[in-house]
Amino acid sequence: MYSAVDYQFMSEALAEAQNALYLSNPNPRVGCVIVKDGKIIGRGFTQQVGGPHAEIQALADAKSQGNDPAGATIYVTLEPCSHTGRTPPCVDALVAAKPVKVIAAMLDPNPLVSGSGLEKLQAVGIEVQCGLMESEAQTLNRGFISRMTRGLPWVRMKIAASLDGKTALPDGRSQWITGPLARADGHHWRAQVCAIVTGVGTVKEDDPSLNVRDVLTQRQPWRVIVDSKLETPLAAKILNNVTASSGVIIVCASLNNPGIQEKAKAFQERGIEVVAMANAFGKVDLPKLFSYLAKERGMNEVHIESGFKLNGSMLREDCVDELLLYYAPFFMGEGIGMANVSTPSLDLRQDWRMIDQCLFGPDLRLRYIKN
Repeated sequence: MYSAVDYQFMSEALAEAQNALYLSNPNPRVGCVIVKDGKIIGRGFTQQVGGPHAEIQALADAKSQGNDPAGATIYVTLEPCSHTGRTPPCVDALVAAKPVKVIAAMLDPNPLVSGSGLEKLQAVGIEVQCGLMESEAQTLNRGFISRMTRGLPWVRMKIAASLDGKTALPDGRSQWITGPLARADGHHWRAQVCAIVTGVGTVKEDDPSLNVRDVLTQRQPWRVIVDSKLETPLAAKILNNVTASSGVIIVCASLNNPGIQEKAKAFQERGIEVVAMANAFGKVDLPKLFSYLAKERGMNEVHIESGFKLNGSMLREDCVDELLLYYAPFFMGEGIGMANVSTPSLDLRQDWRMIDQCLFGPDLRLRYIKN
């Protein structure tokens, strides 16, 4: 159904979408190219939230070069939106541009669109096709698809360990297990998520900032601290640089205790949000937390960087979609493991499938998703 030329130009559109990797959250990462007479006359990718979508950028690019998109073929990695959100519908701008054909990599999983964008194009006589390089487009937007179809973000757990699976010395020291190249790659993954989740234990022991430093990005992720009893120190580095677009949320179990209420007030005076959500055991309800981050906060991807205990809880409560594991080439011997999990029977184990492996200097990165 598709020619080699179609694959070539959709690959160009996917390359444009990659430019939105650190930028477009909570919108999907979308790229677009406009092709006329065998040449690209306009290209674009989705900008920061509230800014132009990929199609609008591509049309503006074509116009800035004096190119007319009438009669062109438009390649876009996601079905053009047909509803008014923070910006007008992209499909209206495409209709006005009068292309002869629009080829989309995938349908928009947003129920407000979900096929209606392509239907509107067809209704005015524009030929449409959908499904070219669909899996590549879906991989780029796992988080957006997850939020739209499951009401949950795509949750990725990052762990750095020795060859024997230890993440810290017995006294908790862990800086640094992996080398600078692996750590920089870790910042690449931080930069593309909506939030980084950690536990109060990690905050107290390591005092991390959990921001993006080793890659260039225009936005910082939110930081979320799982802290049942509000024990996070007010002087913790993670509480610095709070902004309206990149703040801190501390999630506790309950706000009924007067002492806890006083602690919450101190955080709130710093501009830090405090949210209570308890499970039946008086701990933070982790599945409810991720549902909240997707449905109430519009978060697509969430990154977990925590310790042995919280990692175990996340895995036991089936909150993790992907593992991002870095192995340094040495044995630690005595030390703290990756996660506090136990498997009573091999029949009840969680099975994972490796999707990627890569070397960063001497360190090996493995990526797994659930079977």
